[in-house]
Amino acid sequence: MKIHEYQAKSILARHGVPVPAGEVAHTPPEVGEIARRIGGAVVVKAQIHAGGRGKGGGVKLAASADEAERIAAEMFGMSLVTHQTGPEGRTVKRILVEAGVQIARELYLGLVIDRATGRPVLMASPAGGMEIEKVAAETPHLIFKTFIEPATGLLPFQARSLAFSLGLEGAAVGKASRVMGQIVETFMATDASLVEINPLIVTASGDLIALDAKMNFDDSALFRHPDIKELRDFDEEDPLEIDASKHSLNYIRLDGNIGCMVNGAGLAMATMDVIKLAGGEPANFLDVGGGATTDQIRNAVRILTSDHNVRAVFINIFGGILRCDILAEGLLAAVNELHVTLPIVIRMEGTNVEKGKQMLSESGLNFTTAAAVDEAAAAVVKLAGGR
Repeated sequence: MKIHEYQAKSILARHGVPVPAGEVAHTPPEVGEIARRIGGAVVVKAQIHAGGRGKGGGVKLAASADEAERIAAEMFGMSLVTHQTGPEGRTVKRILVEAGVQIARELYLGLVIDRATGRPVLMASPAGGMEIEKVAAETPHLIFKTFIEPATGLLPFQARSLAFSLGLEGAAVGKASRVMGQIVETFMATDASLVEINPLIVTASGDLIALDAKMNFDDSALFRHPDIKELRDFDEEDPLEIDASKHSLNYIRLDGNIGCMVNGAGLAMATMDVIKLAGGEPANFLDVGGGATTDQIRNAVRILTSDHNVRAVFINIFGGILRCDILAEGLLAAVNELHVTLPIVIRMEGTNVEKGKQMLSESGLNFTTAAAVDEAAAAVVKLAGGR
């Protein structure tokens, strides 16, 4: 689950991370009122679940409250397009108004789970304010990492080492070390999957402030954090993804035209790779899970075919806990109830596979079956319109 910048800063501030004074507003007059309370120059920041807002015109400096209100009047309701939103952009419905600060340096801090080691990894870079992906691609030597043992947390020497790598000196080393420790504490306490501060600024007076913040959370742990779960903004999510979550389906919408339904995240990733290798483009990631029911299968097909970009469907199932006959039962129910006319290619193996294939062949419906994954991928790409 993702949250807005102002929400992330509120959580980080509770753990001691220094953030600028600011408040969120929902109308231009509110922006003006907040700016007057803060006083002086303020920054008007559109709140959407995407990076690159400044380049898209979603972050602007205002010298006065009146100017902040004028900027907000133009910003509210705009479709903000960034490299992370896609060409359709996101509608701005909330604005964060923050006090302006004097920036001496911009740094980067990020904390994620490193899948290779199974531990959190804290990353730091002196190239703050830039897209970290670009820094990693063009100047990887400017990214420094330290791995954290969950049992001990971030150790003082690790924090100091990163601070020195950033070129900090004197009192700034201690301040940066404290911020790093507070970020790790926040990450652990909230079951976060990402904490990113870009930029972490050094002010003209030598203080460190989180000028921007992003946090994502492990959906499976949200039952432990009802306060965080309440921060979910459905306006920022794809309607089909919201629908899928109600049925415990793992669905992510993509840009292609081949709908994919698979059981198991690893098999789903491999299936998308095979589709691309065959010259096609997957329209989604959809993992129905190992123990999917007939009802979940029916809803998965409904969600897949609700995407108007989908021209063909590829179902790739390894029947273990999810038996092949249960898949066939749910699939037949969905196709008949929803009057699905899209071509469907099915490749399945595992428990009760022969029974499942028999049910499909006796249905009289237009299914294409394949024994091998590459054969199935080639068939679905052709049915979707070719390369």
